[in-house]
Amino acid sequence: MLKWIVVFALVCIVFSAVLPRLQRFGIGRLPGDFRFRVRGHDYVVPLGSGAAFAACFWLIDHLI
Repeated sequence: MLKWIVVFALVCIVFSAVLPRLQRFGIGRLPGDFRFRVRGHDYVVPLGSGAAFAACFWLIDHLI
């Protein structure tokens, strides 16, 4: 269980770093992806997309 929490956290960190490039393809607009602006800076918390990617990686891991 702890392993998947770490994987989910890493996916969220990596995803939020590359999110501006992925938005052109429609990724990052799932329900659960929170965006807010504080003092002119945009912050993104991609919980929905991170969970979707973690589930995909989990499925791939179990199929292999």
